[in-house]
Amino acid sequence: MDALTRRTLAMAIAAILLLVTSLVFAADEEARAREYFTNLELINQDGETVRFFDDVLKDKVVVINFVFTNCEGACPLITHKLTLVRDGLEGKIGNPIQFVSLSLDPARDTPAAMKEFAQKHNADHEGWIFLTGKSENLDNIIQRLGQFTDDIEQHSTMMLAGNVNAAHWMKIQPQEMPPQIVEKLKLLMEDNEAS
Repeated sequence: MDALTRRTLAMAIAAILLLVTSLVFAADEEARAREYFTNLELINQDGETVRFFDDVLKDKVVVINFVFTNCEGACPLITHKLTLVRDGLEGKIGNPIQFVSLSLDPARDTPAAMKEFAQKHNADHEGWIFLTGKSENLDNIIQRLGQFTDDIEQHSTMMLAGNVNAAHWMKIQPQEMPPQIVEKLKLLMEDNEAS
C-alpha cells in the first residue's frame, strides 16, 4: 500500500470516528434532555396521548405558556398575544416552531375544554398543542420548567422559548410585544442553521 492510499485510508477512518463520536454525543445530549424534561404522558386537545419530550419537544423550537381554561384574565390575553406571534411566523409554525400551552388545572381542563379554549381564542391550529393530563405529570413538568404554583390564580404569565436541540432557552416576559417575540424565535431557529 503506497503512502497516498494509507493517508486516504487514515483520513477516512478519522472521519468515520468523528461521525460516530458526534452521533454518540448527540444521543447522550438527547438522553439528558429527555431525562430532565421527562417523557411523561399528557393528553392533547384532540384526546391523543403524547410523551412530553419525544412528541412535543424533540427537534423543535418551542414556545411554552401556562393556561387554565376558566381563566378570564391573563390566559386569554397571553393566548391572543401568541396568535399575533404565530401570524408573524407564517410558514414556520409546526416546523420547526411548536407552540405548547400547558394546563395548570387538569381537573377541569379536559381535552374538550382545552379544544374549546383553543378554538375560542383562534389558537386551534397545526403547530399549537394544548396539553392536559394527570395532575402529577403536569405538576412534575411545570416544576421542571420553573413555573409551578399551588394557586393557579397567581400563576406566572412568563413564557419560555427554547431550541431543544441546541439547549438554548430564554424567558419571554408578558409585556414583550409580538414583534420582539418573533425576533427571539428567529434567533432560536438560527441555532439550528448554525449547528
